[in-house]
Amino acid sequence: MRGLSGRSLERRGSFALMSAGTIVLAGSVLFVVGCTSGGTGLKDEGPASTESVAKAAPTPRSSGGSPPVKKVDAVALLKADPKVSAQLKQDLKPCVGKQFPVDVTYGKVTGNTSDDVIVNVLSCADAVGVGSFVYRLEGDKYQNVFADEMPPVYAEIDRGDLVLTREVYGKGDSIAYPSGQDVLTYRWMGDKFTVHDRVHTDFSNTADGGGQPAPAVTSKG
Repeated sequence: MRGLSGRSLERRGSFALMSAGTIVLAGSVLFVVGCTSGGTGLKDEGPASTESVAKAAPTPRSSGGSPPVKKVDAVALLKADPKVSAQLKQDLKPCVGKQFPVDVTYGKVTGNTSDDVIVNVLSCADAVGVGSFVYRLEGDKYQNVFADEMPPVYAEIDRGDLVLTREVYGKGDSIAYPSGQDVLTYRWMGDKFTVHDRVHTDFSNTADGGGQPAPAVTSKG
């Protein structure tokens, strides 16, 4: 082969440098064009849709997943109830202002699709339960399906059962320290409540000179 002259080598080197620079420049132009053609990279598919992201977000649910409880006027319910004694209706008055001594609990205790209403009436002076009632929604009206006006008494819902607690007082017992306690568990059977369990507890008031109850003795009946 014929050797290249110094001038030819210089020209060839210059050409090589120019070619390399042109390639680098061309690559840069291609890169810039690719980055700016759509603003989303070399493969332009358009900007991300915010609408599709919003649709993919989970739909918020209300806490508990159930509708709010439909509350009732418990005082009006009691006063309109023929099964409530006239004496209790007469004694049912506000303790302070318009605040009646009434506890109201909503829950399922009769197997109904709607919540039942448990109403406990208390005394203003010492908050002793003087009456417990259960109302069941039948059609568009609440019906009295349970009533106990033998104080002291208090009704609650425990895992779908109606639990009635009654303090037992002996002669000389103070309100704070009864002699014992009866706990009756009622279960809805068909169209009424039946006693499912009964627990009696005898308290011993010998501790602390009779001022505090000692450990109790419990029996089931």
